[in-house]
Amino acid sequence: MNSIKWNQHSKINQLQTLLLIITMASFMALIGWVIGDVVGVIYLIVMSIVIVIFAPTITPKLVMRLYGAKRISSSDIPNLYAAVRELSRRSHLNYIPDLYYIPSSMISAFSVGKPTQAGIAITDGFLRTFNLREAVAVLAHEVSHIRSNDMRVMALADMFTRLTSLLSLLGQILFILYLPFIITGFISINWLVVLLFILAPTISTLAQLGISRIREYDADLNAIRLTKDPRGLANALVKIERVQNGWLEHLFMSGRKIPEPSFLRTHPPTAERVQRLLSYEQTPELEPFFDASMSEPVTKNLSIKKIKRKPKWHFTGLWH
Repeated sequence: MNSIKWNQHSKINQLQTLLLIITMASFMALIGWVIGDVVGVIYLIVMSIVIVIFAPTITPKLVMRLYGAKRISSSDIPNLYAAVRELSRRSHLNYIPDLYYIPSSMISAFSVGKPTQAGIAITDGFLRTFNLREAVAVLAHEVSHIRSNDMRVMALADMFTRLTSLLSLLGQILFILYLPFIITGFISINWLVVLLFILAPTISTLAQLGISRIREYDADLNAIRLTKDPRGLANALVKIERVQNGWLEHLFMSGRKIPEPSFLRTHPPTAERVQRLLSYEQTPELEPFFDASMSEPVTKNLSIKKIKRKPKWHFTGLWH
């Protein structure tokens, strides 16, 4: 795939994200107009701008504390830190994200922060499961999220969803208060407005999930551009799916697959992501990122003690 097609795919992903954001903003504005007319829409616009500009930024350190994560130094895992430095250079990031360790057997990695201040968390399960090639591919995916400022995009989408849900709840309360007048005929009501109050939060949530899936596809694509290694990321995704589904199905639905429609996922189906990744394998590689030594496990010469406990729910509301 040449650079023109890469850019085309990127632009399509950005356009889809923009359209979904506009959809969410439109539903929020529509409810604001129903409740407060033009003044209500103006208040919403001002409130949204104030929240976006002046809302306090949650630092990576604070988020990591919620997960019980500890920052690890380059001397602890030099190979992964070297990979993050190189990926950051290729992404033209001026800030090299810090690495944090979460003592959990879950196989997971996630990024927090913004391009100028970010962190990447990796679990004990991540270190014990992946070889270096797969670990680098996953880190490239997370660096791509940081480079695209996806955390900011998702925070904006979350804000629209929360405001829409709040306004919808207010509308439903007003409907209940005016219900005696509606029944007696003193007040007439457009039932489409009631339907809007009921459905708007759900539609906004589905749009938010759609944005999340698009940003995941975009991070996959950019990870390939960074590593020139689609199979490395594909192998990592297959491992995550195999191991994670094993204990999740045993816990929630032993002997059966967990029925989850794709439009209710925060991430695209693994099979679909793997298929897309492997379709790029024939792309001519420039500056190969890995060599034969990257088939070694990440845990080689690692002094961190293995975590054996199963993931569990914590009082913070997080599962790790």
